[in-house]
Amino acid sequence: MKRIKQAALAAAVWACLATMPAHAGKTLDDIRARGQVVCGVHTGLAGFSATDAHGRWVGLDVDVCRAIAAATLGDGDKVKFIPLPASSRFTALQSGEIDVLSRNTTFTLTRDASLGLHQTVVTYYDGQGFMVPVKSKISRASQLKGHTVCVQTATTTQKNLADYSTAHGLGIKSVMFEKLEAVEGAYFSGRCTAYSTDASGLASVRNKSAKNPADHVILPEIISKEPLGPMVRRGDDEWFAIVKWVVYGLLAAEEYGITQANVDAMRQSADPQIGSILGTTEDTGKPLGLEREWLARAIKSTGNYGEIFERNVGPKSALKLPRGLNNLWTKGGLMYAHPVR
Repeated sequence: MKRIKQAALAAAVWACLATMPAHAGKTLDDIRARGQVVCGVHTGLAGFSATDAHGRWVGLDVDVCRAIAAATLGDGDKVKFIPLPASSRFTALQSGEIDVLSRNTTFTLTRDASLGLHQTVVTYYDGQGFMVPVKSKISRASQLKGHTVCVQTATTTQKNLADYSTAHGLGIKSVMFEKLEAVEGAYFSGRCTAYSTDASGLASVRNKSAKNPADHVILPEIISKEPLGPMVRRGDDEWFAIVKWVVYGLLAAEEYGITQANVDAMRQSADPQIGSILGTTEDTGKPLGLEREWLARAIKSTGNYGEIFERNVGPKSALKLPRGLNNLWTKGGLMYAHPVR
């Protein structure tokens, strides 16, 4: 009997806590006070974060920031984008210069455990590859033995290349540069035989910077795992939860067929899960310290994850990247949203 009473009391306490509004957290308080989310992005990586012909920031990483702004402030345009080189991206987040780093950044044990930062949710599963000029007649990574390869410092690329070269006895000579523009310039001027970075980055550079993209080929070998996604500072669990659940929400929206165009119509759905996502049957915003329609606003601002992928990097975009590992789990991919309820 005593155990039954204890269980009942615990259940009652839990039910009470579940209905209590969450404390917003310092980061969200600051964002609301300034009326902007400050987001650190790449200085210019087509498909992920770059400015278009009108000076507007566009890309997959950019859209993640817009979705966060829509969820927290009700407007996807209430974002200040701070372009950051690889060498200073973590310092900018640690110092509070930015609220979130959404800059094609790989999740690793060292970064998660030693920088005072939190890795949130993977928004793009990638892997490091090689690009070579077609005229080099190199078709496999094994043919790079003894050759020079251009890489950027302060990234996982440098160590991955060294490890791969050692493991396969290739004796590859790394030519390292701090700035992306310098890496690109060295490769396209012929200073290096190959260029190595994330495969998505190679596709971006080839599309954006090559005089003739057809003159360059990306080799089939993928030599590393590069799970990319946004990062936040440690010490503000409320903000950590918000950023995580915005991404999960965009994935869940795709899974349940909620798009940028049909958000309003889907409010009439009898499906309880759709109701939770859109705030019609359950207030999932309250535990996060957000308004009831937080996720509906994010979807309306950017579309679901599939729409974001297609628009920026997918087969119909300039990069023409296959969905591959970034497909939903129901379609053979790795993208799996935790339940929004």
